[in-house]
Amino acid sequence: MSIIELLTLWFVTAVSLFIISQLPTGVEIDDFRIALTSSAVFGLLNALVRPVLVGLALPIKIVLSGFIFSLLMNMLIFGLAAWFVSGFRLRWGFWSALIGALSLGFINSIIYELLNRIVVS
Repeated sequence: MSIIELLTLWFVTAVSLFIISQLPTGVEIDDFRIALTSSAVFGLLNALVRPVLVGLALPIKIVLSGFIFSLLMNMLIFGLAAWFVSGFRLRWGFWSALIGALSLGFINSIIYELLNRIVVS
């Protein structure tokens, strides 16, 4: 992954997190600077913690479908990021993590689709 792709991923995730915090999802982020920090923490947790969790939870992954397992991992990473970053809160705990994880994937997909259309045209 190039530095441009990494910076794009970081910024898109920050924008997505900030958008999510403006919706009635129970995800609260004080300002865009906190969204940038949360995005960086989210990326670090995905890079460092996710492989360990996936390895430890392999039996659970076999029992659950890939989507449910992936969603649970995203919820856990979402919750950990909110725990580590001051100014990033999950008002409804589990439910905010669920809604936030689903919303993050959805909004990131929309933004990347828009970016692809801009770059291709």
